[in-house]
Amino acid sequence: MSTKKIPQRQCIGCGEMKSKREMIRILKTPEGEFVLDVTGRKNGRGAYLCPSVECLKKAVKGKGLERSFKMAIPREVYDTLEKEMVHLG
Repeated sequence: MSTKKIPQRQCIGCGEMKSKREMIRILKTPEGEFVLDVTGRKNGRGAYLCPSVECLKKAVKGKGLERSFKMAIPREVYDTLEKEMVHLG
């Protein structure tokens, strides 16, 4: 009997590898909008982040989102993500 493989994703803030279910997916929709994808099933390009404000701050400082999406990220997007993350936690 084989064990089921657990998908691993890397946090764009701290760089730790964790299971996909532990992480929050930041999604860029085909329309160019950035949202938190709690279900992890929405269409679009995604980047993963630990569910902590510290990791979000590290991602901002280290430009993790810019690298993941290969584009400049407006400051309002980070502010919105931080508000949503505080609301979730």
